[in-house]
Amino acid sequence: MGDRAAAAPIGGHEDAAAGNPQAASSRLWRPKRVLLTRSARSFDHGRAIAERASALGIEIIELPSDRLMLDRWTDPRRAYAEAKQTLAVVNASPSKRRLQPIAPSADWRVDLAEGCPAHCSYCYLAGSLKGPPITRAYANLPEILAALPDYLGKGSVTSGTKLRGHEGTTYEASCYTDPLAIEHITGSLSALIDFFGRWNADVQLRFTTKFSSVTPLLARDHGGRTRMRISVNPPAFARHEGGTSPVAARIAGLRLMAEAGYRIGLTIAPIIAAPGWRDVYGDLIDEVAEALLGIPVDLTVELITHRYTPGSKEVLTRWYPGSDLDMSARNRVEKRTKFGSIKHVYDPPTMAGLKSFFEERISQALPGARILYFT
Repeated sequence: MGDRAAAAPIGGHEDAAAGNPQAASSRLWRPKRVLLTRSARSFDHGRAIAERASALGIEIIELPSDRLMLDRWTDPRRAYAEAKQTLAVVNASPSKRRLQPIAPSADWRVDLAEGCPAHCSYCYLAGSLKGPPITRAYANLPEILAALPDYLGKGSVTSGTKLRGHEGTTYEASCYTDPLAIEHITGSLSALIDFFGRWNADVQLRFTTKFSSVTPLLARDHGGRTRMRISVNPPAFARHEGGTSPVAARIAGLRLMAEAGYRIGLTIAPIIAAPGWRDVYGDLIDEVAEALLGIPVDLTVELITHRYTPGSKEVLTRWYPGSDLDMSARNRVEKRTKFGSIKHVYDPPTMAGLKSFFEERISQALPGARILYFT
């Protein structure tokens, strides 16, 4: 890995090109290095990712095998910083290309990458991804796309349901990554949108993002088969979302996508029941409503409250020791998942208050929006 140069400050993002107000407010991730595995080099898409990164002045390290190599740091914060500044280009294994249901979002989960360059101190991936938090982009995109038709009409989350059956077979692309965060390097999301645009079937691609750099997507021939959602929190709580685009820029990006004919959505997540939450979330909903004035939109809303597992709390506390995010037992209860693991969620009175507030406020400010679920 060369000499062990001092790690750059956490949150190593740069503004996009000047002259585009929307893009200039986006924070484009610029990793310090790209690790290109041997198998990834056998795919045109993998080589194209490396070429884009090289054009940005990023160091490309061609590995002799498929084993990722990072320096072993005894300081966990240094190890975290080094991993967060690394993009690995790898191949998705056959097991990762076998799609899984992803309730309550979509029938199937399709992964273009694993890991995220952002620094969210509530990150739900923290307890589920193993090893250093390197972002891994998949080079074998043709194999990933080739598997998608096998799942057409076989879902049960949206397909065949009374509430969402009209969406067709749905595929979620942002379960284990934020695909827009790395799109300027990978180009994978554009390729996936193009694939769905050409797919003459009752299908819908879905992705959500905390970034606003939508410019590469605006001219895609999406065919109305992609729903782009922005994940938002009020600025008062967005301080927990390091390295992401400002909330106002995400909302501006949402409007641009709507103007480009995309189906759009809000993912209000994670909803944090801290003091004053009614006022700041109300202002956020009003801001979105104002931004979308005058645009005919197909708008959905997904409401996800803050929760954590014992494992994710341990990891996040280690990664972000200065965070003031409340992960105490106050207003919390334990909930057991279908897999038998435990997560800590808000207690029933808090959940009831949140649910009633959001349903009422959204119906007032965004009367045409459909709330898909509250969890």
